Amino acid sequence: MPLLCFRPLLFLFLNPARAFSSMTTSSVTPKLRGVVFDMDGTLTVPVIDFPAMYRAVLGDQEYLRIKSQSPSGIDILHHIETWRPDKQKRAYEIIADFEKQGSDKLQIMPGALELCDFLNSKNIRRGLITRNVKDAVDIFHKRFGMSFSPALSREYRPYKPDPAPLLHICAIWNMEPDEVMMVGDSLKDDVACGKRAGAFACLLDETGRYDAPEYQDVEFKPDYKVSSLSELRTILEKNFNLTSEPNSMVHN
Repeated sequence: MPLLCFRPLLFLFLNPARAFSSMTTSSVTPKLRGVVFDMDGTLTVPVIDFPAMYRAVLGDQEYLRIKSQSPSGIDILHHIETWRPDKQKRAYEIIADFEKQGSDKLQIMPGALELCDFLNSKNIRRGLITRNVKDAVDIFHKRFGMSFSPALSREYRPYKPDPAPLLHICAIWNMEPDEVMMVGDSLKDDVACGKRAGAFACLLDETGRYDAPEYQDVEFKPDYKVSSLSELRTILEKNFNLTSEPNSMVHN
């Protein structure tokens, strides 16, 4: 596993999390050089029944207990890591089965292809961080003819919401975290990862579920919230300097 460079880590400590974009008063238009996406529910249409998966892994009683303590969502992988090896093995088998069913039904999220074409036209790098497995990422790349690099799956530790994978991508790209945006559909994983790293964070909330009262006091809030990937393009054009990099940059 490649070691994280110290430059982005230093940035993390020197730059506190930003407030919501609507509260931003700076007249300087920030430059955006890279966008890192979540996969399931962001680049692909949500097909995995996560509550059912959590119940299958945890059991009904434990699922309800943990859910009551974690209104922003359950970090199932974190809980599994504390279990004995034989119990972990069974839990990962259950998760793999749900993920396999999801891969069989995989659909590209509306607006994803168009957004990636737009990012390519601006020479803005594209990366991917998912808590799904590498096999699922490979299927996604092959099925839809899209490429994201780096593409970090849950084999990369620590995984979201730890900022390490995003800082790792920033280091590979030779970019500061505040030149990068993390985009995903999870407050607890994607937004937290982005904000902890010192990057911009955009929450994809198709149904408005995160407008509910239980999500108003979460620790990490997004800079932007959109209901579609098409809307994200408008956000980028309106709020960022998207000046193209030199032509030597390779599209991914």
